[in-house]
Amino acid sequence: MTDSIQDRILMEVADLHGVPEGAYNIRANGATASRNTTANIDIITKTDKPGIDIRIKAGTKNESVHIPVVVSSSGLKEVVYNDFYIGDDADVVIVAGCGIHNCGNQDSEHDGIHRFFVGRNAKVKYVEKHYGEGDGQGKRILNPGTEVYMEENSYMEMEMVQIKGVDSTNRTNLADLKAGAKLVVRERLLTHGSQEAESTYIVNLNGDDSSADVVSRSVAKDASIQTFNSKIVGNAKCSGHTECDAIIMDDAKILAVPGLVANNIDAALIHEAAIGKIAGEQIVKLMTLGLSEEEAEAQIVNGFLK
Repeated sequence: MTDSIQDRILMEVADLHGVPEGAYNIRANGATASRNTTANIDIITKTDKPGIDIRIKAGTKNESVHIPVVVSSSGLKEVVYNDFYIGDDADVVIVAGCGIHNCGNQDSEHDGIHRFFVGRNAKVKYVEKHYGEGDGQGKRILNPGTEVYMEENSYMEMEMVQIKGVDSTNRTNLADLKAGAKLVVRERLLTHGSQEAESTYIVNLNGDDSSADVVSRSVAKDASIQTFNSKIVGNAKCSGHTECDAIIMDDAKILAVPGLVANNIDAALIHEAAIGKIAGEQIVKLMTLGLSEEEAEAQIVNGFLK
């Protein structure tokens, strides 16, 4: 069972206001708090290392899996390995995410390593949210990793969100796509204070007519530091696009390194990067509607990250 602090964090990272429908595995302070399986989705505890295997039967439609993690014990550090096996022709939503509540003086850290094996013609929407809170001196650290292996004509959409309270994060993502597979990534990131965030996306387009669209939108405030690395590798007749669009504020620093590698004459690859401050006229316009400068700034940032 979870307590009131953990329930609030679950609402932040997984939009849970109670027990979710469908399959779920809720992890709290290093242990399974609750679990449910369905006829089509099984969740099995690993025996060789911390983590779970999620097996989704071929043809499963309109089902969801929630696997949020809550850390509310200061000083807890863990690495968890979760593997998803999505059967051919399945169409599912997977909601992950981790929230850390740290009111102590020791660092708390959760590193979730997720591997996805997406079957032929399968469709997956994956949502991963990170959130931190607490007034302790200990840091809130999240270092997630994802590996995605996509079979022919599969589709995966990844929504990667971090909008509050995480002191340090290093996100690494690797994807290999076979013929006709399509990957869409949408990252939304907000850092403030002295937070540091680094994201790395490497996508290998190995099959004909495979495609990838990797887009990051971020805001860096105060003295925070962000780094965005992306590399799309075209090894076949394919199409790829990567983009970083960032707002820089105060004394923040942002490094954007979008990269392309074409190993085939029919690889069509594009990259874009834009970093800039909020335009003064935008703030003035909102202030004429009655908002303070601070409120106007917040409105612009919230709209940009939606």
